Amino acid sequence: MEQFSQTLTIDIRRLRVLRELHARGTVGATAGALNLTASAVSQQIACLSREAGVPLLMPHGRGVRLTPQAMLLLEHAAAIDVQLQRALADLAAFDQGSVGQVTIGAFATAITGIVLPALVRLRRERPRLRLSIVETEAPECFTQLDTGDLDMVITVDYRSGPDRGDTRYHRKELLDDPFLAAVAGDHPLAAKPRVELKDLATEPWIMGAMRGPCHEAGMAACTAAGFSPGIIHQANDWSAVFALVAEGCGVALIPRMAVPCALPPAVAS
Repeated sequence: MEQFSQTLTIDIRRLRVLRELHARGTVGATAGALNLTASAVSQQIACLSREAGVPLLMPHGRGVRLTPQAMLLLEHAAAIDVQLQRALADLAAFDQGSVGQVTIGAFATAITGIVLPALVRLRRERPRLRLSIVETEAPECFTQLDTGDLDMVITVDYRSGPDRGDTRYHRKELLDDPFLAAVAGDHPLAAKPRVELKDLATEPWIMGAMRGPCHEAGMAACTAAGFSPGIIHQANDWSAVFALVAEGCGVALIPRMAVPCALPPAVAS
């Protein structure tokens, strides 16, 4: 008994020829409709017959007609054509940003302040766009971007980050997130509406871990104000920074986006 192949490869262009032959009734009419020669039409049908492994034409009077197997194949060809049209529509939607999978990397406060509101809106306006969020920070986020693990990252601009002219990335400025000075609620400067950074020059400082964006930005701000901060504590988690400030362990520079709507009662900024 003949063994059928478990794999089937069919040139879908030949299915179109078969469909036209069924619609036109003769090889000559099909050739005229497709701007082919009659010989080319016959050759395309013969190739399709070999690909499918079944006869597609049988003698009928002085001409030919489609076999039952050919009619069955045409039913599937119609479904294939519909699916191809859907694929083309999806590809067009992908180019418009309405379909696909996007993985976004962002630091914690950017997730809540920027990514989450965008996610809520996109789920409503572009329901077929699937978003995945990964918490990550610089410089690791750039490595993940380079390897393709992330499609885009939301991070801060800092000295050790990629140069603005780096052609590997398309860059978009989203917002300015200024630093606010945080001091304990009973600190002598807490009641002032505005504090100069140099007024905190002699204070013990709380900053992010070395080589991180917030540490670099904080150090740069203090240097521009004319002093080098005495760093006592290092913490990247803003809730930990707030707790240390509240207990009078030091002062800190905190991005506005990291400041909660209601400050802890023992912290002023």
